[in-house]
Amino acid sequence: LVAEQYRLLNDDVIAALPDSEDIGADLRQFARRHVADVTQPDLIRLRRIIIAEAERFPELARIWYASGPERAHATLADQFQALARRGLLRVDDPLLAAQYFNWLILSIPLNKAMFHGSDTEFTPSELGRYADEGVRIFLAAYGTH
Repeated sequence: LVAEQYRLLNDDVIAALPDSEDIGADLRQFARRHVADVTQPDLIRLRRIIIAEAERFPELARIWYASGPERAHATLADQFQALARRGLLRVDDPLLAAQYFNWLILSIPLNKAMFHGSDTEFTPSELGRYADEGVRIFLAAYGTH
């Protein structure tokens, strides 16, 4: 999962966000890819193990979180701040906006997968719906139009 999160940090879609001409389309493109990546069965299994063992191996859990979700949020926050400078987003706290964005697109499928087990499979259409609606809600709160 850490490797997957790292890949997302270097994703061309994320790198191109500050130059976006269509922030809605570009955020949807990223969101669809991100939700599909994070809900892969192998990644869900790893996430469950790390969470289950966090009490016994707190340093492992901290390292995973810092190098995965926390780092991804920081990268996305930088991009949101650049978009705010261009007047495309209204963000007083870019890191908080990045965290909300992440959970708007991931919370429903990720929670379902975590509780239903690795046999939970989503269709591309289902994941697309979660991603698109999360982006819509995010832009309603943080967009400028």
